[in-house]
Amino acid sequence: MSLIESALLSAMSKYAEMPLIVAYSGGVDSQVLLHALASLKQKKSFLNPITVCHVNHGLSENAAQWQNFAEQQCQQMNLPLVTCQVNVQAQAQKSLEALARDARYAALQSLSTSPSVILTGHHSDDQAETFLLALKRGSGLKGLSSMASSVQQGKDLLVRPLLDISRADITEYARKYGLTWVEDESNLDSQFDRNFIRNTIMPLLVKRWPSIATTINRSGEHCAEGQLLLDELAVEDLKVCQYDEYALSVKALKKLSAPRFNNLIRYFLTLHHCLMPSTEQLAQLHQQLSASNDKNPAVKVGKHYFRRFKDAIYLTEDFNDVSYWQVEVDLSCDSEVIELPDNVGKLNVFVTSDEYSGNRQIINESEYQILAPAQGQKVTIRFKHDNPTCLPDYRNHSRSLKKVIQELNIPPWQRRRIPFLYYDDVFVAAIGYFVCQAYTVKASLPEISEPSLTVAWHQ
Repeated sequence: MSLIESALLSAMSKYAEMPLIVAYSGGVDSQVLLHALASLKQKKSFLNPITVCHVNHGLSENAAQWQNFAEQQCQQMNLPLVTCQVNVQAQAQKSLEALARDARYAALQSLSTSPSVILTGHHSDDQAETFLLALKRGSGLKGLSSMASSVQQGKDLLVRPLLDISRADITEYARKYGLTWVEDESNLDSQFDRNFIRNTIMPLLVKRWPSIATTINRSGEHCAEGQLLLDELAVEDLKVCQYDEYALSVKALKKLSAPRFNNLIRYFLTLHHCLMPSTEQLAQLHQQLSASNDKNPAVKVGKHYFRRFKDAIYLTEDFNDVSYWQVEVDLSCDSEVIELPDNVGKLNVFVTSDEYSGNRQIINESEYQILAPAQGQKVTIRFKHDNPTCLPDYRNHSRSLKKVIQELNIPPWQRRRIPFLYYDDVFVAAIGYFVCQAYTVKASLPEISEPSLTVAWHQ
């Protein structure tokens, strides 16, 4: 049995009977992976069902030829093939290679509704190149840990069974069995960082130190162990510092050293699938801890923000301005569903009668019963207000709307995302928080029905 077949059997022994999805480009790495799998399957060395997936990125003029090659090879090996066409669009601050990789993995994960094992042909030389790329970017231990032999991706498990196999061993296998494969012409273009490392840097290093790939990967393993220890520390720190699911306690964070603070923030962002912060962003965030309680500084990290409010730092999305949005409610219908902008949620509004034996304007946390408008009054939902004086259902005295919202300890960014109910230009309710007393539904006798609106906010 070949070295490559042994590596495959060792990896797959942990996933008996789970469906296998093979990432197949037609290059030498995936060709050897596929050939070895087909050989083992023919020998009935494993029983897992196999699906081969070829992702056509459409980035090369040879893409159609590579797809045809994949179809021919799978037909010869008697393996089922699924081809996926993806559209990779350039984006600012993200490499084409990274975009193509993301599209490829998304396509692989879409093939099955049940948990599957996705196999790729990554080898030890790929691992060394990934380490050097991370080193070039100034990555920490997590980045320098390079690629894991297995990692969870949604419902699926991504497995790299050849990570301990060298590129030379893979090429030797291909030549031994007379395999053919496609060559991606972009692999010769050293304007791409990985190609520059592969075609220029690694040959120089190997010439001086023949076992350099092995020692680089050993360093990557040490980094991975170090990262595990940092994660264990972050778990303990999070128990002390967590304010709620998306917030951390300022008081607890202040007790951490700067390195432990940075480690916890990175771990917290990882839990919420966010991009990692730069050193400068971490420094800015650490400064937020010293801000006075009446200040609300914010630091942007990727597509999210850390926002300080009183005793906590909150992780939020990068919200769009919704202040100029408003919609008129059509009360001629029995009910209406209003989609609010920027993922604020939706409102269900319908006319009802007061069948309760007392004041019951709040039905549950998200549903309110409100006195119906007079005939001819226009009903609108809006986010902007002119700071009217109001008397909430729970207060004894009137106060300006801004002051009432401050009393409720609503963070500033959420204050701008509260749906307000208006009858003509009269403020009626802050949905999710209170109804003005003039519009609460009063107690009524059983034979009297008082028209009202029921408004439910689903966030």
